[in-house]
Amino acid sequence: MLLIASSNGDVGMDAAWEILAAGGSALDAVEAGTRLVEDNPADHSVGYGGFPNLLGEVELDASIMDGSSLRAGAVGALRGYRYAITLARRVMDELPHVMLAGEGAARFAAELGMEREDLLTEPAAQVWREGIAGRLPEQFRDAQGAVMADLLRRAAGLATDPERAAGTVNFIAQDRAGRIASAVSTSGWAWKYPGRLGDSPIIGAGNYADSRYGAAACTGWGELAMRACTARSTVLYLRQGMGVEQACRAAFADLDDLGMDPAKVIMNMVAVDAAGGFTALSTADGRSFAFRRDGMGSFDLAPRVYVAPRGL
Repeated sequence: MLLIASSNGDVGMDAAWEILAAGGSALDAVEAGTRLVEDNPADHSVGYGGFPNLLGEVELDASIMDGSSLRAGAVGALRGYRYAITLARRVMDELPHVMLAGEGAARFAAELGMEREDLLTEPAAQVWREGIAGRLPEQFRDAQGAVMADLLRRAAGLATDPERAAGTVNFIAQDRAGRIASAVSTSGWAWKYPGRLGDSPIIGAGNYADSRYGAAACTGWGELAMRACTARSTVLYLRQGMGVEQACRAAFADLDDLGMDPAKVIMNMVAVDAAGGFTALSTADGRSFAFRRDGMGSFDLAPRVYVAPRGL
């Protein structure tokens, strides 16, 4: 058995491991671990308490993938419901679709009887008011049509703080039967343009699992992972016979072909292979991730492998 997560997944590691230790599925484990991060108001990159979009509205993205069947479910730009990962799983299990977004996702949550609530906490709202609302023209709140669109586009340029723009939670698990599953959840790029989707709900970009080869999940600048199909590429490199760290490095190298300023290449990844090997990489030095495997009494944190982006 194996469980890895981004460092902010620490609050869900024990619950996820309990499921695996009791003989439960990797799919149940990654959902359970992710839900606890979505519950954590101190984490402003995921779920309840997440930083809002430019209008002060919290919009959530999430996806989940069963590596044994290659089934997947995702939701994007979800408002008013904190457990985006559970809604993504219900999309996978109950609908003939892979993704629902916006009002459709919220409608499905309501039909399932999920609790609707305001996800914007006062601490997150205060940061938004100080960081965005106070720096926009007074007519922002009342502008309509083209005027509003112009203001939003100009305001999007303020959303460049990588510590607030790049947060997400990843979980990958391998259960006793060798089944691999992955889950990703986020409130997205802080102060994002309303309706923006990152890589987290995009199967193949921020999340991909195939029990035959392995799984990968990303955090960082989602637009880059979407352009390079980073999670899927990692699994394809594993399929070609690369080791897990080599596969991740190859996927990171693909980002260099996007012609970006190296300072703007922000990417983190956790990955496993079918044999139980695992690693985590980051374009930022000093980052960590959480992991636990058979024989460990509790989870531990370890440094990510630092990969300096070349860019341009």
